[in-house]
Amino acid sequence: MKFKPFYVILLIIIIGAIFLFNSYNTIQSNDEKVAASWSEVLNQYQRRADLVPNLVNTVKGYTAHEQKVLIDVTEARSKVASINIDAGQLTDPAMIEKFQQAQSQLSSALSRLIAVSENYPELKASSLYRDLMVQLEGTENRITVARGRYISAIQVYNSYIRKIPGKLIADYYDYLPKAQFSVANEKEISTAPTVNFN
Repeated sequence: MKFKPFYVILLIIIIGAIFLFNSYNTIQSNDEKVAASWSEVLNQYQRRADLVPNLVNTVKGYTAHEQKVLIDVTEARSKVASINIDAGQLTDPAMIEKFQQAQSQLSSALSRLIAVSENYPELKASSLYRDLMVQLEGTENRITVARGRYISAIQVYNSYIRKIPGKLIADYYDYLPKAQFSVANEKEISTAPTVNFN
């Protein structure tokens, strides 16, 4: 049986179309995973931001003269709330950096608040304070997990749109790589810490 050139060309066109549709759909699927992962990251950061006022108010009752720390936490929380990044902005590294800086400032302010609370045994004994600290610790763990899932989703998406055939489709439809989370103190943590007992 001899194939006619028309059928061969038609077969090549059909295989090519299936190949292109599959690549396009894979990009769409990976992009949706990135958006969903980012939403989970934002959800966990929002959970932490929602816990902050309760924690501040609980600590405030015990630590009247530690107002600077309480003000820092409140200001950091309001800065975090003012930065809104949706999934469409994930290709902008400057926005991701701004978001990360605000989150780092809130983390730092919360660390100082927790350190101050260590000086107040009555506060540490308060069941409300203990419950809030457990919720905050759980939220920090959830943030870590959500960020890990986002990083994995970004890796799959960015890898696919940088390799053929995904690159062809991504270039045609202007799909750009998404920005990854980075560590603010990357230079500091790349050096091994010095342990000195003197």
